[in-house]
Amino acid sequence: MRDFKELKVWQKSHRLTLTVYKATATFPREEMYGLTSQIRRSSVSVAANIAEGCGRNGETELARFFQIAIGSASELEYHLLLSHDLELLQPPDYVQLADEVSEIKRMLTSFIQKLKADR
Repeated sequence: MRDFKELKVWQKSHRLTLTVYKATATFPREEMYGLTSQIRRSSVSVAANIAEGCGRNGETELARFFQIAIGSASELEYHLLLSHDLELLQPPDYVQLADEVSEIKRMLTSFIQKLKADR
């Protein structure tokens, strides 16, 4: 078992989630149960799956949960693009968030590759 709080990828994911909550606080009220909720849930899911994977036994399960986290990050990536295209998210905010998501996906992919190489 690993302490997820020590992983840089979890730390970045957690900070991203905090930033996402701030960025979506200005979304229209009618999006509260739509896009706002979807963006927040997919962001939380990235960090939560990293944490859950760290609580499991074995590298195989860890890699599986990291793969799920990548899927959630891809979902978040789309929701951010949609928010930008709907002009709910300002271009500088979109660029920053999209870059952070891409970096997290790269980190997770590298971690999974390392786990597979160590087997």
